Amino acid sequence: MRSLGAGQSTGHGFTLIELMIVMVIMAILAGASVAGYRQYLRRANRTDATAALLRLSAAEERFYLQNNRYATTADELADPPPAGLGIGDTERGLYELSVAASADGAVAGYIATATARTDQSQRDDTDCVSFSIDQSGQRTATNSANESSAAISSKCWR
Repeated sequence: MRSLGAGQSTGHGFTLIELMIVMVIMAILAGASVAGYRQYLRRANRTDATAALLRLSAAEERFYLQNNRYATTADELADPPPAGLGIGDTERGLYELSVAASADGAVAGYIATATARTDQSQRDDTDCVSFSIDQSGQRTATNSANESSAAISSKCWR
C-alpha cells in the first residue's frame, strides 16, 4: 500500500476555494445580466410614451379638420375621448400626458408631452425623462439633466 504525501488526497471532489471561485463568477454574470435586462425594459417601456404621443397627435389632426384649430387642452380631445388615447396617463400608466398651446410663427399649434411618472418604474430611465411632439411632427426628448438635443431625441424616439 502506497502512502500519501502532504497535500495529496484520495477524494475526487472540489475544494472550497474552487467552489468559491465558481460562486463569484456566477454572481458577476448574474449581476451583469440583470443590469442589461433592466436597461432593455426601460427602452421597451419608452414605447408607452411614444405610442401615446403619436395617437394624441392623430387626435389633434382630426380635431383640426373638424374645428379649423388645434385643441389646446386634453379636455377638448376627451369629449368624446379618442379611441385608446387615455388622456392623463399613457396606456400602461408609466407616463403622464399633457397638451398645451404653442405658437410656431403665425400658426397657433400644440405641443403634447409625455413625462415619466415618479411613482412608476420609468423614473429610473435617466436617458429619456420626457417626450414631446408638436403640430409639425417635430419630436423631441429630454434627459434627467433637462437637456435636449437631436442625438437625445433620436435615441429616445427610436
